[in-house]
Amino acid sequence: MKTPNFRLSVKAFIVDKNNNLFLMKRASNDAQKPDIWEIPGGRLDLGEDPILGLMREIREETGLYIKPLCPMSVRHFKRDDEQLITMLVFFCRRMNGYLKLSIEHSEYEWINVKKAKEKLTDFFHKEVNIFYKLKLDEI
Repeated sequence: MKTPNFRLSVKAFIVDKNNNLFLMKRASNDAQKPDIWEIPGGRLDLGEDPILGLMREIREETGLYIKPLCPMSVRHFKRDDEQLITMLVFFCRRMNGYLKLSIEHSEYEWINVKKAKEKLTDFFHKEVNIFYKLKLDEI
C-alpha cells in the first residue's frame, strides 16, 4: 500500500496594533507559486505541534517572534506537485524580533487589512473576510 503524500501546514495572519497585515512575496525561483504575495508559514515536521511549528516557521522566514491568539480557518488543497495539504491559519500578533527575510521570499510589506486584498493572492481573501467577521480588529 502506498503512503499518501500528505502534510500539515500552518500560516500566520499577523496583524499589528494599527491593523496592518504582514505580507510576503515568494521568491521568483520558488517551485510553488513564485512571485505571489501571501502570509508567512509553511509545512510542519512530522509530529510537530502546530503552535510551536507556526512559531518556528515564522521565526525562520522572518526573524519575528509572534503570539498566536486563535485559529481562523482550516483549508484543504493539493499543491502543484500533487502533495495534499491541510493548512491551519492562525490570527497572530507580532511580539518582537529583528525582521530578516529568508531566501524563500523577496519582499515584505505591512499593509492595512482593509487594503490587503489588493495585493494578497486570492487564496487568502477568505482569511481577510474572517478577520472582520470574527471582529479580530477589536482585539
